[in-house]
Amino acid sequence: MTRTRETPWRATILTLYPEMFPGPLGVSLSGDALARGEWSLEARNIREHGLGRHRTVDDTPSGGGAGMVLRCDVLGAAIDAAAPPDDPRPRLLMSPRGRPLRQERVRELAEGPGVLVVCGRFEGVDERVIAGRGLEEVSIGDYVLSGGEIAALTLLDACVRLLPGVMGKAESGVEESFEGGLLEYPHYTRPREWEGQAIPDVLSGGNHGAIARWRREQAERITAERRPDLLTRSRS
Repeated sequence: MTRTRETPWRATILTLYPEMFPGPLGVSLSGDALARGEWSLEARNIREHGLGRHRTVDDTPSGGGAGMVLRCDVLGAAIDAAAPPDDPRPRLLMSPRGRPLRQERVRELAEGPGVLVVCGRFEGVDERVIAGRGLEEVSIGDYVLSGGEIAALTLLDACVRLLPGVMGKAESGVEESFEGGLLEYPHYTRPREWEGQAIPDVLSGGNHGAIARWRREQAERITAERRPDLLTRSRS
């Protein structure tokens, strides 16, 4: 399903802390686009589907161990209430064991109808609901957060900025780090000289071919120095 002007990009968040949203997504480019209706955001509380008088959502891990685990019946019910079976949006689970989030996946998500994002807490999520509800595990880095909310904010920000009309110029989403498998080239602006450092002459000469070559060379140099793994991946 492709998105149209009549069906804006939709984000649904399942979390124990809905008050964390929209958070930073409510300001700047994403906030302006949210106010204009170019995308929508719904944060739903998993605890609404909790069990008993105390709305319990977790239990001890089978086999023993530290921490608590989000119950599959509770989370399954929360997912079912948020997205019917025919909802075409990908179902994502923010998880440190997920596949690393890459710019190409962000662009795929931004070009689709939206996302449903599950924010885990505690020790993890019952494996059965991951399989039973087809959750795609996504990681934003090789570290562990207290919960999936900050990771979800990161993913949404990366997607929303690519939606048509959110950024001033479409090229802004193309000529940047990770597009084309390289880190971005250096940027400069006025003043021409600052603390003994001058803007490279090539950027002031008006030769667009030379500028393009210089930027490509600089992008390759920076990528080789800082992220050689990106070069290896782009050549494979």
